[in-house]
Amino acid sequence: MDSIVKSKLAKIKHVALDMDGTIYMGDSLFPYTIPFLERLKRMNISYSFLTNNPSKSLDDYLQKLAKMGIQATEEEMYTTTVATIDYIKAHYPSARRLFLLGTPSMISQFEKAGFVSTADDANDVPDLIVAAFDMTLTYSRLCRAAWWISQGIPYIATNPDKVCPTNLPTVLVDCGSICKCLEHATGRQPDITLGKPDPNMLIGILQQKHLRPDEIAMVGDRIYTDIAMAQNAGAVGVLVLSGETTIEVANSAPNPPDVIAANIGELGELLAEAQQNE
Repeated sequence: MDSIVKSKLAKIKHVALDMDGTIYMGDSLFPYTIPFLERLKRMNISYSFLTNNPSKSLDDYLQKLAKMGIQATEEEMYTTTVATIDYIKAHYPSARRLFLLGTPSMISQFEKAGFVSTADDANDVPDLIVAAFDMTLTYSRLCRAAWWISQGIPYIATNPDKVCPTNLPTVLVDCGSICKCLEHATGRQPDITLGKPDPNMLIGILQQKHLRPDEIAMVGDRIYTDIAMAQNAGAVGVLVLSGETTIEVANSAPNPPDVIAANIGELGELLAEAQQNE
């Protein structure tokens, strides 16, 4: 192991884990995930789960993890739905009526937070538009979103991801691509795009755990979200090659990750080696 990499990993006290492409792919848990989490516990390294995928509510994510054998709490989960709700409450405190391009599970999280989901109706005017990764998207709702966007209503995107990782023979068009479609139709980009690489989810963990940025590792499979988020927060960026990014792309990145590992199983070995003499 490179001495610089070793010195960075030796300081790690918390691991923030991306989910899809990092701990599982679609509905298939990677075989090294549970051993990795158990290894972190033995090393007294805490961990949390971060995802740019807003398609599930916190409850649904916790149930999904539980079915895979991972017992997690709401405090260990950070999603872009939560980040978007927090952002709206902070910056648009009077907003209650939202036109949501999102799954029913995501919409339930917004409703639980006190918001109203407006209908696909020209008379049901929203205070704000939220575009997300919507696997239930219909053409009519896409057109209605474009109409409200063209009217100048505040417009937020939950995440910039172009595609969602999958082990199925298809391409899962994600929020960033939906927003590109809306931009082409309206000439307008989102007023803000939340989720990784925006550092707010990671900064929240730093504050909660009372850690320095160099004591947290952000682990994920994408350079333009996971690693960029780590860099924006001053944390250690660990790229795993179990999802979207290939080694060729990683090696040619203008802002390369601090650490590259085949998967989190290999990362566990690197952490153990780096911290054994600490």
